[in-house]
Amino acid sequence: MRFLANENFPLSSVRLLREAGIAVVAVAEEMAGAKDEAVLSRAVSDNLIVLTFDRDYGDLIFKLKLPVPLGVVYLRFDPNSPREPFERVVELLQIEGLILEGKFTVADRQRIRQRPLPKEK
Repeated sequence: MRFLANENFPLSSVRLLREAGIAVVAVAEEMAGAKDEAVLSRAVSDNLIVLTFDRDYGDLIFKLKLPVPLGVVYLRFDPNSPREPFERVVELLQIEGLILEGKFTVADRQRIRQRPLPKEK
């Protein structure tokens, strides 16, 4: 499983994920300033799951019908520290039976909700 961390995802959390053996491409490192549409295109072309704090990805995928990535993990909270996103992603990855591929996953501190991503036509 490989991830694309949106520009709003802290680089310190990206580094911690990498140290934990999780493959993460960071928008801030490779395509700083890129529009959400470009981030989605990159996720689609490289078969990556988007990690973001940006709620707009739901609208872009479900309403505007932009290209659908492998998955989206929308962290719906304001981090208390730059490390907290790393910790939450690791928690998600440790949940038995939780599948991120093909899902729009919304995770706050207490719960997780998932919605299937639309199928490409």
